[in-house]
Amino acid sequence: MPACGQPALPSRATWQHGRVTAATHSTLFPQVPDSADAVLEGLDPEQREVATALHGPVCVLAGAGTGKTRAITHRIAYGVRAGILHPSSVLAVTFTNRAAGEMRGRLRQLGAAGVQARTFHSAALRQLQYFWPKAVGGSMPRLVDRKIQLVADAAAACRIRLDRGELRDVTAEIEWSKVTQTVPADYAPAAAKAGRESPRDPAEIAQLYAAYEDVKRERSVIDFEDVLLLTVAVLQDRHDIAEQIRAQYQHFVVDEYQDVSPLQQRLLELWLGERDSLCVVGDASQTIYSFTGATPDHLLDFRTRHPGATVVKLVRDYRSTPQVVHLANGLLAQARGRAADHRLELVSQRAAGPEPVYTEYTDEPAEAEGAARRIRELIDSGVPASEIAVLFRTNAQSETYEQALADAAVPYQLRGAERFFDRPEVRKAGIALRGAARFGGNDSLLDDAVDLPSQVRAVLSGEGWTPQPPAGSGAVRERWESLAALVNLAQDFAAAKPGATLADLVAELDERANAQHAPTVQGVTLASLHSAKGLEWDVVFLVGVAEGMMPITYAKTDEQIEEERRLLYVGVTRAREHLHVSWALSRSPGGRPNRRPSRFLDGLRPGSTTTTGRATAGGAGGIERGIPGTRGSAPRRAQRVPARCRVCGRTLTDPGEMKLMRCDDCPSDMNEGLYERLREWRADQARSSGQPAFCVFTDRTLMAIAESAPDDERELARIPGVGMRKLTRYGADVLAICAGQSDVESTDQD
Repeated sequence: MPACGQPALPSRATWQHGRVTAATHSTLFPQVPDSADAVLEGLDPEQREVATALHGPVCVLAGAGTGKTRAITHRIAYGVRAGILHPSSVLAVTFTNRAAGEMRGRLRQLGAAGVQARTFHSAALRQLQYFWPKAVGGSMPRLVDRKIQLVADAAAACRIRLDRGELRDVTAEIEWSKVTQTVPADYAPAAAKAGRESPRDPAEIAQLYAAYEDVKRERSVIDFEDVLLLTVAVLQDRHDIAEQIRAQYQHFVVDEYQDVSPLQQRLLELWLGERDSLCVVGDASQTIYSFTGATPDHLLDFRTRHPGATVVKLVRDYRSTPQVVHLANGLLAQARGRAADHRLELVSQRAAGPEPVYTEYTDEPAEAEGAARRIRELIDSGVPASEIAVLFRTNAQSETYEQALADAAVPYQLRGAERFFDRPEVRKAGIALRGAARFGGNDSLLDDAVDLPSQVRAVLSGEGWTPQPPAGSGAVRERWESLAALVNLAQDFAAAKPGATLADLVAELDERANAQHAPTVQGVTLASLHSAKGLEWDVVFLVGVAEGMMPITYAKTDEQIEEERRLLYVGVTRAREHLHVSWALSRSPGGRPNRRPSRFLDGLRPGSTTTTGRATAGGAGGIERGIPGTRGSAPRRAQRVPARCRVCGRTLTDPGEMKLMRCDDCPSDMNEGLYERLREWRADQARSSGQPAFCVFTDRTLMAIAESAPDDERELARIPGVGMRKLTRYGADVLAICAGQSDVESTDQD
């Protein structure tokens, strides 16, 4: 039996030996848990601690593949299902629409629909649109999707000529300036202090930045960074609006906290106000966006800002084999800097797999052909193409691999290209399916379709789907792969929900389109290391892992070199089972073979020795409690905790059961004589005050008092239904009756 007030831990077999692999391999259409306690099933001890730590501040340090999204979504869902958190009072923020959509989908599957899960920009934009008439007046300026044309116009106004590459670089500098809250006049010293290499003279960048802001004002437009800046300004200047937002959102969860910029951190502080109901999740070893202004300092300083915080470390890796995890840990063991000092040493929970494969090629085309040849063999042996990825450092490397895969007749998809639901063939297919759902009774195509999958195949056959894929690759094959993904989704949907109709599938597709939760497309993924963050595959090819590319040539400072190491770490931890690492000695056939493997592989690949001389123990998993009585800079509100049955430990959500602190069907240890004496006393009180008996104490509260027989005011005050007012009025009488005194008289007074 669990200790009083503690949730029962699952048996060891529930979360070990692969059963928690659902952290990354969830059922496509799972059943909604039937209770708050069911939400906790299958979590390991550390994930469970995250899920039940419902009051902030809470900091979750989560290594790659440790189920961080699972832990925080179960935390929110458990709080909602246990009645501790109201869905509309929770705001979960992350950094991509895909991640926010995935979070909303998981919460819906856990029975916690209604919780807001958004990106920082999306949440701020909604607030800005709503409060603009009140805070500023008039119509809000139009939001522009792309800055480059505005930057080009600013350059023309300054009579500065910029080529396409320079336009992109100047735009990046403007974005960095804004998220670090740097104004044009301060750009030069701020860039120097941050160690940034400006693409042009810093004074010129400052001039272009100022001109860019002028162009926006003239055209009454704002950019994405302005959304955050303007929201911050409104919340700082208008305390009434800030309080209105704080009244709406009382509990905050921030995913990927290592990627927060100073501007986003300021917005988060304004959302919170003086409260500390905050849960942050991150991994300093996966900080790979510092060039955009992201910094892990907020994550690493969290315990300093909130000494009373609970810190939970997740290190059980359910994604990768011990061999892949060993390489990942080895990369970080040689790292330096502040993030490295807080690294987490992962512990694989999977069975042993193959060792990583290291391959050296004479030139880049040979490397691409070698990877394509091996991928062709894997697909022929039964590995789905969608479970294979080729990851590279720069987008410019993609073309060589696109050609090599096409030559090997291997289907592929580019990560970061057009989003699935925005593809023309997918949009047309959606229109066709929606029409069939409405008017299918009059469509001869569906005459022979006996179930949902056959209906979808019949409809999509008119859009170009065929039972067999077209030969070769290219645009025709890509369109077919998109339609095939919809056919496969229909089959999975029908298997999970027997009796589902075409209209049900259309509703599911709409939900997925809103969440950008695309079905799996059968093609090898080509992606840059940056765009692969948050994804995973059974087989990963890390290509171009040579000096000059990894680390990249322009990484000069120690901080930049360490970020490149973390980028490689992210790439390694994308692999579940098979990992292939390769490099080329020259760029072109016949070129001078003057390249060498990346320094990051020294001491890790066979036949090499380490050159860093550094190997420190990593951070173990576990839980660190906050300093008792310490609340940091903000006063902490009275906390509600989940009510649990004192007999069986089940989470209580029924108000009557919560008063008794036990389930209705659990045995009672009530003192019957005490209960009757309390009922007689209550009747006297009711008569003397001229009010109904339940206004003194309800039957449930009397039963709870008779079951616990409190000895003092402190114990009596803990009983639900005994507030401070009733404790003052009736406390002395009740305690006297519990102590066995028989001469208690009515002492009620208003």
